Amino acid sequence: MAGDPARAEGAERLAERLGHAFTDRELLPLALTHRSWCAENAGFASNERLEFLGDAVLGVVVTDHVFRTYEGMPEGELAKLRAGVVSAATLAEVARNLDLGESLRLGKGEDASGGREKSSILADALEAVLGAVYVDGGFMAVAPIILRLLAEHIVEASAEPGNRDFKTQLQELAAHDFDQLPTYDVRDEGPDHEKRFFATVRLDGVVKGEGEGKSKKQAEQAAARAAWSVLTAELAEQRGLADCPNGSDDGGNDRERERADA
Repeated sequence: MAGDPARAEGAERLAERLGHAFTDRELLPLALTHRSWCAENAGFASNERLEFLGDAVLGVVVTDHVFRTYEGMPEGELAKLRAGVVSAATLAEVARNLDLGESLRLGKGEDASGGREKSSILADALEAVLGAVYVDGGFMAVAPIILRLLAEHIVEASAEPGNRDFKTQLQELAAHDFDQLPTYDVRDEGPDHEKRFFATVRLDGVVKGEGEGKSKKQAEQAAARAAWSVLTAELAEQRGLADCPNGSDDGGNDRERERADA
């Protein structure tokens, strides 16, 4: 990327991790250009058009794959499976695994506010990158990359597509409403035949839930369920306060009733 050697080196590393050699070397830098950078650098286009295309390509590739792979799965469960795989939370996680954030062109303000780790920006940028691969190499170039990046997520989502677990629900809630992803710490106690697992889930370093179980998965699910309850309650409280900007309370209503009864 012109004028930014660090970003250019990051883009080259990203292309290597993707496993695609771009014929049009302008496409990847464009896919990594956030609108905040364009606002400070006149004459440059953002990645939003590529994001639009990448979103559609991603949906087609995943839909085609799950349709052919899970022949006995009903339409409703296929739709839930796809929704979990192409969610913003999942895409942000994949983008982090690719270290995509290091390559982004962001405006100074967005960069200073932690934009390289924002789930929404990362998910959108990954879609733009996939759109760029599609423009450069077509369906046959982008499909294997998408399926390789999402393989584990597809398998996990296919296990119980009709009964989405609390880890998935928490991840999507955190990404959508808090622009972060939860992290888990798990420890175990006891002998192998009676081992118990204890999990703690944090959001932005703050403990939001704890749980235990006979397996690591059970403990994480229990912690995720507790955290999900805490976060949904916090959101409900925030929205309730937003509906009462003047800090009104039931006391005023009581006084009105007293006057009416007098």
